[in-house]
Amino acid sequence: MPNDPFINMTPIYSKITGLGFYVPDNIVMNDDLKQYMDTSDSWIQDRTGIKQRRYFTFGKDTNASMGAAASRNALDRAGVAPANVDLIVYATITPDYYFPGSAFLMQRELGLEGIAVIDVRQQCSGFVYALSIADQFIKGGMYKTVLVVGSEIQSSLLNKSTEGRNVAVIFGDGAGAAVVQATTDPEHRILSTHLHADGRHAEDLMVKDPGSSRDGRWLTEATLAAGDYNVSMNGNAVFKHAVVRFMEVINEALDANGYTANDLDLLVPHQANIRISEYVRQQMNLPAEKVFNNIQKYGNTTAASIPIALTEAHEEGHIQPGNLICLAAFGSGFTWASALIRW
Repeated sequence: MPNDPFINMTPIYSKITGLGFYVPDNIVMNDDLKQYMDTSDSWIQDRTGIKQRRYFTFGKDTNASMGAAASRNALDRAGVAPANVDLIVYATITPDYYFPGSAFLMQRELGLEGIAVIDVRQQCSGFVYALSIADQFIKGGMYKTVLVVGSEIQSSLLNKSTEGRNVAVIFGDGAGAAVVQATTDPEHRILSTHLHADGRHAEDLMVKDPGSSRDGRWLTEATLAAGDYNVSMNGNAVFKHAVVRFMEVINEALDANGYTANDLDLLVPHQANIRISEYVRQQMNLPAEKVFNNIQKYGNTTAASIPIALTEAHEEGHIQPGNLICLAAFGSGFTWASALIRW
């Protein structure tokens, strides 16, 4: 068909056409955590901004089933049949199996056997990395419709004790998804994505075990006794790097497209800690209404954080056609990333 823009030389871009999220039914309030550890509602809120989070229900929720629920929601809103999806890019650090990845399990649940899947393991930056991958595949002409997913079940790996409370109070479970499709509209699209990493700080936020580079089998009584299967976090190092990298990568996206912070309609940051988001907001001189936060309801859901927040922001009317939206994340690795979108 000679008039098909996807065959002719018309530039191809990508745009988000549908958003969705799923969170488990099980709401865990700050005071509920007192049964496991020495803590309080005020202690948690003062340090993180979190009031509650969701924990999965064993036997009902899986990482893949949550991703599938979020994806069905996003596909419905995009008006796209699952059969039209060409590729799944799935971000998680908490897969259902060590291998294969949860992308395969969600693909099976959605009945999309035969299409390509990519598992992304970039921690809190996972969704933005996944979105960038989708953007590149679409702009390159290989695919027209990509399902981008972030899903996490973290409550089952947390050390819910006083010893582990600095980490345990932060994280929650949930999933978010976006349908990304090809477009020839040069105005309303993903303008650019920006990805970075610095492995020098890998041990500042990690789960060490199970790992393959061990003497003997990777999971033994000795490795269990060592407790290295718990999340280990150097909170001060993470905070210091996060506030710098957040601003760097946001400004990188703005500079690349000829904008300044004043041009932003909404910043949707990874929901790591309300103090990080607030520090970045103040340093960038953004009014409170231009930074969307929902960490108080869901905690830090890692790769699911940005798509959940983006979906809620859209549902609540904070995103309108023509708005300039920036997504930004920082996480373990260290890794940091941003995406600038003209909605």
